[in-house]
Amino acid sequence: MISPFEPHQVKQVNGQRIVSYGTSSYGYDIRCSDEFKLFTNINSTIVDPKNFDDKSFVDIKADSCVIPPNSFALARTVEFFRIPRNVLTICLGKSTYARCGIIVNVTPFEPEWEGYVTLEFSNTTPLPAKIYANEGVAQVVFFECAADDVCETSYKDRGGKYQGQQGVTLPKI
Repeated sequence: MISPFEPHQVKQVNGQRIVSYGTSSYGYDIRCSDEFKLFTNINSTIVDPKNFDDKSFVDIKADSCVIPPNSFALARTVEFFRIPRNVLTICLGKSTYARCGIIVNVTPFEPEWEGYVTLEFSNTTPLPAKIYANEGVAQVVFFECAADDVCETSYKDRGGKYQGQQGVTLPKI
């Protein structure tokens, strides 16, 4: 269901403390990859989910990303997910980032959805904020349905537009 999978909570890498990732008490702490799309307003466009201008982002590949004040960035997870038909997930930002004014937003992973997860980081502070690649950013909580409660139509059945996404995926309509 998760690849690569870390069966334990990782809190250090090469002797350095990091924002933890891996299996947690009732979920899985996911990591952010080193691929970021940083929002920029240099082109002065309108943010329109029905007609999104990809020139609104600057692509960055780095070990960290600094998000300007009151702005946001997109990234993707290190982990690839394959959600079973009888499972729904909810993803919530880690407290380490939340306590710094960085909100991580992710929609639920619906039954039979698969792909890398696109993450949205909102910097709600009046100061630049830093996020780290290959470290924990959010926790996925899994809800398993009883056998007689399995969904009638899964994300895969209805041909969901984000099925199988590979990289940081912009809005689609």
